[in-house]
Order: sequence, then C-alpha cells, then structure tokens
Amino acid sequence: MQTIEDAPLCKSLFAQISNRHLIRRFGYVDGRWLDSDTRSEFAVTDPADGSWLGDVAKLSAGQSADAVACADRAFEPWASLLPQERAAYLMKWHDLILENREDLAVIMTREQGKPLSESRGEIDYAASFVSFYAEEAKRPNIEGVTSHLPDAEMEVWREPVGVAALVTPWNFPSAMITRKAAAALAAGCTVLVHPSAETPFSALALAELADQAGMPAGVFNVLTGTASEIVPPWTDDPRVRALSFTGSTEVGRLLYRNSADTIKRLVLELGGHAPMLVFADADIDKAVEQAVSAKFATSGQDCLAANRIFVERPVYDAFCDAFAERTAALTTGPGMIDSDIGPMINERAVEKQEAHVQDALALGAKLLTGGKRHAVGSLFFEPTVLADVPANALIMREETFGPVAAVAAFDSEEEALRIANETEYGLIAYLHTKDPRRIYRASRRLAYGMVAVNRTKVTGAPIPFGGMKQSGIGREGARFGMEAFMDVKYVCRDWA
Repeated sequence: MQTIEDAPLCKSLFAQISNRHLIRRFGYVDGRWLDSDTRSEFAVTDPADGSWLGDVAKLSAGQSADAVACADRAFEPWASLLPQERAAYLMKWHDLILENREDLAVIMTREQGKPLSESRGEIDYAASFVSFYAEEAKRPNIEGVTSHLPDAEMEVWREPVGVAALVTPWNFPSAMITRKAAAALAAGCTVLVHPSAETPFSALALAELADQAGMPAGVFNVLTGTASEIVPPWTDDPRVRALSFTGSTEVGRLLYRNSADTIKRLVLELGGHAPMLVFADADIDKAVEQAVSAKFATSGQDCLAANRIFVERPVYDAFCDAFAERTAALTTGPGMIDSDIGPMINERAVEKQEAHVQDALALGAKLLTGGKRHAVGSLFFEPTVLADVPANALIMREETFGPVAAVAAFDSEEEALRIANETEYGLIAYLHTKDPRRIYRASRRLAYGMVAVNRTKVTGAPIPFGGMKQSGIGREGARFGMEAFMDVKYVCRDWA
C-alpha cells in the first residue's frame, strides 16, 4: 500500500497519529492509489509554522478525464444495489470515520490550521452526514399519483442522475466532502471529488476509509491536483450529470458558465456576508457570547461568519465594550495547542485582513482591540473589533474571511433590515431580540437562506443548508440534499 512513508515526509505528523495508512500521497481512482502520470507533485504545508507536511500527486487533465470513465462504469452496478446495501456501505464508512476521529482531527489541524477541538467537532459533523444519508438512502420511495385519465395508473419514481462531481474547499476539508458525497452515494450516484490543494490529506484519509469500508471500485474517487487541470474535464463531459461546489461566488459563476453546454444539475454553496442584528431588547450578554462564536469560529474563515454586526443605538456602547473585552481574551496560536484562533490559510488571507482594517480606520472606524498580525507567527492575525464602521468600508461590502469584526449602530427596525439586505449575498443572518412579533417580521424580510434567532449554531445533517441570491443555488443536508442527484421519472400505464 502506498502511503506517504514511500516519500520524504514530515516526521512530526506521522508521530502524532496512530493509523499511518490514513496519510496518503496519491489520488484514489477506481479503487486504487494513482500517482501522477507526469510524476508531478505539490507541497502541503502547516499554516501554523510553514513546516512542510509532504508532497501529493498532481494528477493531470487526462487522468481526470479517465476517472470520469471509471465512475461511469461503476454507476450502473452501484445504482442497481438495493438501497439497504448502499446504506450498509455508508454505515461502515461512518463507523470507520468515528473510529479514526482523533487521527483525522490531527491531520486536519496540521494542514488547515484550525484548533484541534474544532477539528474533532468537524469529524463528528462529517460523520453525521454519512449516517444521516445512510438512512435517507432507504426513503426515496415510488409515489402514487391520483389518475386524471380513465383506466390509467400513474407512478413517480426517483432515480440517480449518474456521475456526480464534487469540488470542495479548504476551510471544512472533511465535512464538505461527506455532506456532498454521502447524499450522492445514497441516491445511487458515483462521485468524483476534487479537494483543495491546501488540504488534500483530509480527503485522501476519507478515501482510505471508504476503501477499508469495501466501497466498490469507481464509486468514490478523489483526484488531487490543481482545479484548472482536474475540473474542466468534468464540466465538459456529459457523463458528469451533477456538479456540487462550495467556494467563492466568483468561481461559482465560472463553473455555472462552464457547465451550461452539458446542462448539469448544479448545487453551488457560495460566498457569505452575514449580518447580525442586535436589538435593544435582546439579552446583551448572550448576544455578545453568540457574536464571538458567530465571528471567530474557524478563525473567522467560515462562510457563516458574522461579517457585519449591527447593534441598536441604546445598547451599542455596552455591546461594543463587552464584545471587545471578550474578543481580546481569545487566545491565538497553533491549532495543535487548541488556541481559540489559529492561523490564516495563507499570506493572501492575512493581507486581506490588513487591507480591511486599514481601509475601515481610514474611513473613520475605531479600533477597539487587535488590528495587526499576531506575534506568534506570520500567518496569525489578532482577533479584531472595529466600531463605528461606515457603510462604504470594504469590510461592509466584502466577505472578510478572517478574525476581524465590524460593528455599527442602527436606530430602527426598518433601517436594520434594509442595511442587512444591502448585499448580493444571502446565506445566513443572525437576529437577537426577545420580541416575538419582531422575530416573525424580521425572519420574513431577511433575504437569506437561513436565519438564526438568538443563537449561532444552526447547521447539521437534518437541515437544508444553502443561500439566496449570489450565495448559491440548491441545498445540502436534509432530504433536499439528495434532490440534485436524482431525476424524477413519471410512469403512466394501462394494463391492456
């Protein structure tokens, strides 16, 4: 078996896990580990200290095209299995993920940087999608239709669409794979996964566990390399019937255009620019704690992060003081020591934090805490709170994707809802108030796919995750998560 032991490696990573077969350096296609046909590789580093973790095979466009053929060959046998049989494979995969929870969390923290406790939580989150869809695999039953034609019987069937391509991000390198793949596999599709080049080891570890679970060859495939090489063969090939992507709106638009000629089913989970509205009647202590969670989880590198915090003026100063104090108390450091704030994923991410802070201050915002790179390392940024941030500041118009919080005051419910909706994005909004009528009014008017009321955590396998406007199309999770991977067939018959 080919593991990273067969090449130069980061000794410290190997020393930190017990199941060394989880560390793979080749792609996984048609049930085997696949080296680059050009012997090309790319390096993976630990963002906490820049240390080299290992080299991973950079597969070619030709290999990506060949993988489509493999997945297509595997499709009919997989789709023909009883739903209970597909569910059994998924549950084996689920059990192995949980059995290797600690190792998977360490791998994730080393390549992505997030605090170890958050990585453990993500592994649990990832596994929950697999078990959820193992159950959902049994439920897309044939439906009867009341006939409008004499002597005719009518049924509606749901059938898998075929090969599904899944393009996943670096910020949730395990959960974004299982959320997509488990739904597609449960529906009867075979899948091609392209993980971010920043975090391939998490994806390859999941492939190793799928292999251990006995997943048939060609059903679950992981192709490592650059998106420009791996993804175009998928968007061009009509055998790839569905494409699911999580990432930036800019890239989502590109995939939308490139999938047009082959009329693919698309699920696009794109950028977020979440508002948090805190009204004067809210529990301010709770709102502050929830704001910290909503802003600084995953070091702010989360599409659900509260990017714009709007507070009603009577409680604005008290909120800002408490929020800044709570933010300043957050610890910053490597994820392996389980600090509150880990490193940014790369230098570009840190530069964006600096640009947003400098722009806001130049326009009159007040710096309450943080505001610069952290002394612990070059990719660390201090958890930061900016108050009195004007509407024309970059941070009020762009997704920050880092540990910088922007706070501004509002004077009325109408104003709060207007400014919350003044964005092309519409993924999630946070609302804090005790008024039940306002909760109903605001929840109705907020143009977001998800609304969190007096809390931060809302996601999970049973809920439909997704946004409105340019935050994407389609939903992941819940029964809705299988819809993009299934066709509806109507059968009308006469028994003559």
